[in-house]
Amino acid sequence: MTRSSDAARQVRALAPGARPRIAVVLGSGWGGLTTQVRDARRIRYDQLDGFPQATVQGHSGELWLGSIGPHEVAVMSGRKHAYESGEVTGMRSPLHTLRELGCEVLVQTNAAGSLRAEMIPGSLMVLADHINLPQRSPLVGAGGSERFVSMLDAYDPALRKTAHAVADRQNLTLHEGVYAWTLGPQFETPAEIRFFRQIGADAVGMSTVPETILARHAGMRVLALSLLTNMGAGLSDESLSHAHTLSQALAASDVVGDLLADIIAAIEL
Repeated sequence: MTRSSDAARQVRALAPGARPRIAVVLGSGWGGLTTQVRDARRIRYDQLDGFPQATVQGHSGELWLGSIGPHEVAVMSGRKHAYESGEVTGMRSPLHTLRELGCEVLVQTNAAGSLRAEMIPGSLMVLADHINLPQRSPLVGAGGSERFVSMLDAYDPALRKTAHAVADRQNLTLHEGVYAWTLGPQFETPAEIRFFRQIGADAVGMSTVPETILARHAGMRVLALSLLTNMGAGLSDESLSHAHTLSQALAASDVVGDLLADIIAAIEL
């Protein structure tokens, strides 16, 4: 039995009757979504085989099971980042577990740095595409032809359309752009930021891309949203730090939590 099968069995034992169809991974600043989960059942990651231990401030390390709108959801409050160990497979077992539980859609969130002047801190962006700058893949070592997964429309066009429609109804600006993934944990240099802009990136961050690859390999549709917490290095006089990222993210937590809940509720399965 695989670790994901073990973890799925553990979830079913701890939350009998849970049948989630939408999985959500919460990044920094997006934790307000958990207040929107109805009839929530919370499971600590340390109770589930293969789930990561929370080592990053702002990530609680819990799986929330319940409902948002008409959908049953499984919400991961915290993820494993590649910069924590150097490995890019840390989210493989959790995502396989959620897929085994019945999740068809993965909604991802993150905090990111903006590379566009009009996307000031506090802005929101839906990912249209990504650039895998480290060229690292969580599928290395996987067998079969399925490992050669297409990344065309990795971020589902219909889900992006839904996100824009919800934002428009709330009179919120939702930008769309390309997310560049860096390994971290150090922030980027001004020279790197200039290079990222030249190759077409609109935002930069240290997560999301490995999870998208894993989800697409598992046959899940993906939607991803960035909360822009700062301008990229050299684009402003800001002093970048994780504490700064968290403070900016928390300032927008209620707004983004409400928007995310409405987007999830509007998803058609």
